Amino acid sequence: MRRLVLLWCAFLVAGCAPREESLPRLDITEFLSGEEVQGYPRALAPRDFRFPEDHGAHPEFRSEWWYVTGNLEDTSGRPFGFQISFFRYNLAPGQVERSSAWGTNQVWMAHLAVSDIETGEHLADERLARGAMGLAGVEQDPFRVWVEDWEMSGPAEFPWHIQASTENFSMDLTIRPEKPVVLQGDRGLSPKSDIEGNASYYYSLTRLRTDGQVRIGGRTHHVTGTSWLDREWGTSALASNQEGWDWFALQLEGRRELMFYRLRRRDGSKDPASRGVLVDPDGASIKLSAGDVIVHPLQTWTGPRGDSWPVKWRLRVPDQEIDWIVSAAFEDQLVDLAFRYWEGSVRVQTFEGGAPVGYGYLEMTRYGGLRTGNPAP
Repeated sequence: MRRLVLLWCAFLVAGCAPREESLPRLDITEFLSGEEVQGYPRALAPRDFRFPEDHGAHPEFRSEWWYVTGNLEDTSGRPFGFQISFFRYNLAPGQVERSSAWGTNQVWMAHLAVSDIETGEHLADERLARGAMGLAGVEQDPFRVWVEDWEMSGPAEFPWHIQASTENFSMDLTIRPEKPVVLQGDRGLSPKSDIEGNASYYYSLTRLRTDGQVRIGGRTHHVTGTSWLDREWGTSALASNQEGWDWFALQLEGRRELMFYRLRRRDGSKDPASRGVLVDPDGASIKLSAGDVIVHPLQTWTGPRGDSWPVKWRLRVPDQEIDWIVSAAFEDQLVDLAFRYWEGSVRVQTFEGGAPVGYGYLEMTRYGGLRTGNPAP
């Protein structure tokens, strides 16, 4: 824990300096480990979710995030992908008394990325701030989560407005749910290993109607499409024998959705805690266990450091007669900021015949230059 605190302090002090000179990269596995978590509450049992209250903060837990990904098209049919995420991290359990207005035990990070699928250009940036002096935080009613000048806000029950801008790109989007909340795992309790408490409280809004504007360089595109919101909070997740994960969030023809995260062990095998959900057009969900879903990489992309990332997968759910190919819209959608991970737009086709089935987002962590094993189904 002490190392994580020091790294966060380095970010917050040097947040405006050139990255290559001053900012170390953080290890997502260490951030979500189950070690040194005394004093924090843990996700131990299912809870009663309450909305809109649970859209807001749960600051007593160590970590929390609001995560939106989506696929859009402009008026000419030009496709784009995007993600925006707000992360809160609690550096010390309990109430911390500070004499300074700058004092806080809450630190924040936001990531923003746009994929221009026509050109194969991927743009990403981040903001880091402490949760004090109005620099970052979350408010309940009306809802607002923000880090510096990036924010997601609106009425407690939607629609929400996403506004985030950098020198090279920006987004100004409105999201509206078209389906009810999906509680992941066991009534919203999502175990991540066989160790009690290595879990999160996790829900999703799997189909959000989205419209607004995306700017890349000097050109603004008026866009519409579909997004996905993931919300998680907890204190620890990964065990010491786990390496990382592959997360699929797919929006399919016929208004179905599929989410599956494959937790990878250090030997490359799939952890039994891996799981997912298949959502019917009416919003009813079918839980998927580790044994229900078989994913296998078919093709990799070599990144700038010589690291290898799977960008084409076969995904099967035999009991649901699902046999798909999930392929990156383009290969280089690597996010290399405070954390290093691959997250990008994907296309879904049938394995036999290659007929289009849908689209979505894929997130992968800890491949290549870190410890890795051969991915296995």
